[in-house]
This record gives sequence, structure tokens and C-alpha cells, in this order.
Amino acid sequence: HFPRTDPVAIMLAVKGDKCLVGRQANWPAGFVSSLAGFCEPGETIEQAAARELEEEAGIVCDPASAEYIACQPWPFPSSLMVGLILEAQTDEITVDTDELESAEWLTRDDVKRMLAGTHDRFFCPPPMAIAHHLLKVWAERG
Repeated sequence: HFPRTDPVAIMLAVKGDKCLVGRQANWPAGFVSSLAGFCEPGETIEQAAARELEEEAGIVCDPASAEYIACQPWPFPSSLMVGLILEAQTDEITVDTDELESAEWLTRDDVKRMLAGTHDRFFCPPPMAIAHHLLKVWAERG
């Protein structure tokens, strides 16, 4: 028995003191998260992360800048979420509205307040989610 598991890059693009978050149209108002996407055949998880950031938000990142943070199994649909932080080379956002409703750069202070539940506009995934962990790891670095 060889169960199928699909790799998914879940990533936080960072530039200076800001990180990129996005939201899908069907999410509750104010809910934001890191971006994510499935690996395509023949690409590394780092390449998938850089490709997804460029496709979904227009942000260019060098796959070589990817830093592995953690992974999390996601049973629906049989995925392994691989969490990465990448250095953004660009900061102008161009949203693919087929994928995201919006995306924006948040400051480290914004992220700290969001994680604490005190941000006046945004909230993020709960502590059990790898997206929360990525945001927390980055926020605690500064």
C-alpha cells in the first residue's frame, strides 16, 4: 500500500519589515493568511513557492532564498503543507483574482497584533495551523 500525498508549498514572502498576506473571497471579513499552492510535476517545493507567489500576487522571489520552517499534514485532500519563508525581490502586488480577493504587505507590528488578536482590521489562522506558525516565527525575529 502506497498512499498518495501531494506536496503543497505554504509560504510567507518577506521584504524588510513587511510580509505578504492574502485573502480569498469566501473567507470571513478580515481573515488573512499566507499564500499556498500545490507543487507541479518536476518542480521543487522552493520553486513551487516562488511560482505561486508570482502567479497569485505578482511577487518575485528567488527560490534559493527559501527557508524551510516546518511542515503539517493536511488530510483534505491528502496533502503535506511545507512551510517556507522567502525573500521578496519585488513589492508591487498584482493579484490574480481567480486565486485571491486581495493581498497586501503587513508590518511586523501588524502581524504581532494580529497574532495577539488585537488588530483592528485583520485576524489569522489559529495556532494549530502552519500559516499561524509561519507568521509567528517571522514576527518573533524582529
